Amino acid sequence: MFVCRKTCRGELTVRAIIVGGGIAGSASAMALQAVGVESTVLEARPEGVGAGSWFTVAPNGVAALQEIGALEAVRAIGVPTRSNIMVGATGAAIGSVGLGRPLSDGTPALSFRRPELAAALNAEAVRRGIDVRYASQVSAVRTTSTSASVVLAGGEELEADFVLGADGIHSLVRRCIDPHAPSARYLGLANFGGITRNTRHSATLQPEAWTFVFGRRAFFGALPTPEGDVVWFVNEPRPPISRSERAATTDADWVSHLQGLAASDAGPFADLIGASELQLAGDSTFDLPRVPMWSRGRLALIGDSIHAPSPSSGQGASMALEDAVVMAACIDESRGALSAAFAAFESRRRRRVEKIVAQGARSSSTKTPGPVARRVQDHILRLVFRHIVTEKSQAWVFDYRPRLHTAHRTP
Repeated sequence: MFVCRKTCRGELTVRAIIVGGGIAGSASAMALQAVGVESTVLEARPEGVGAGSWFTVAPNGVAALQEIGALEAVRAIGVPTRSNIMVGATGAAIGSVGLGRPLSDGTPALSFRRPELAAALNAEAVRRGIDVRYASQVSAVRTTSTSASVVLAGGEELEADFVLGADGIHSLVRRCIDPHAPSARYLGLANFGGITRNTRHSATLQPEAWTFVFGRRAFFGALPTPEGDVVWFVNEPRPPISRSERAATTDADWVSHLQGLAASDAGPFADLIGASELQLAGDSTFDLPRVPMWSRGRLALIGDSIHAPSPSSGQGASMALEDAVVMAACIDESRGALSAAFAAFESRRRRRVEKIVAQGARSSSTKTPGPVARRVQDHILRLVFRHIVTEKSQAWVFDYRPRLHTAHRTP
């Protein structure tokens, strides 16, 4: 049962500590607040410090934002995104797939720059009176029969009724729950991202759509914004980038390297990269296929700490937002029985999220073909996007709608 504390009015208060102030952490705090749980969010980075390029929150993730009342707080920084268009290295069309059914008010998927979305969600949490603490590095996590606690790097210990680990793919909380928990798996891709301001290429790309190129040496993606900019990313097949390589490589060096990757392919990517502002460089990409233990005692995990998919899935942030809603609903429905809440959460989530992670891993493999496979890749992918990866076949992913009070139901 919860260790509840009385407020000045004699009401019972349940408290949570959320480790990680990214998208999953702030969304979880708002979802928990909606069911009467007070949270403290601990973010290791100082306020305003964050790295990351652009990604898409699909309609299932947008629905989760709407369910916790946070959609309007972030809508203005998102770019409406309705489809993905695939082309080959020669510029020939391969196929396209829609990004799912919009919300009932017409809102489609939205693309964001990751640090901006995280900052906006944290700001909204603070506006609602949630305690968000930056520069709060957690060094240890503990659970007893009556409470849970975290120890900060400076030695301070904070106690609550339970602790949620929203601390990402290299989660400390996951290791505290299970010292033998699996580590992240490298996917063979390094990720880069940037933005090219006020470019003529914006008018040549389909609006409200990502254009993806299966290039000869790398995989590229670009999205035009309503302001006339183009945001882009590059996935390069290569060994992991070491800290020393990253530290020794300047942005200008990376840009020159990325231009070289795009030089032999048709399309605007070499030009876009050459005129860009680099926002993410040398980020080795990982996934987390299966975590055996999702909780122990008064500790539990959400988001990338239990099911980090490949970026190719387009579902990392959306699944984390779903988690926030479903976890809050399970805690609310359990009426204080944490073990039941955590078991219900795992029961409702495991099959779905592991299926999405597996699908993302298969998608990543198409970005790293060998020389023989590359010769027939475009033909194979045309068949895939015509008959296998279609909007209808992906409806089970995009059309999921998490509910705070009926988390197990979807329309």
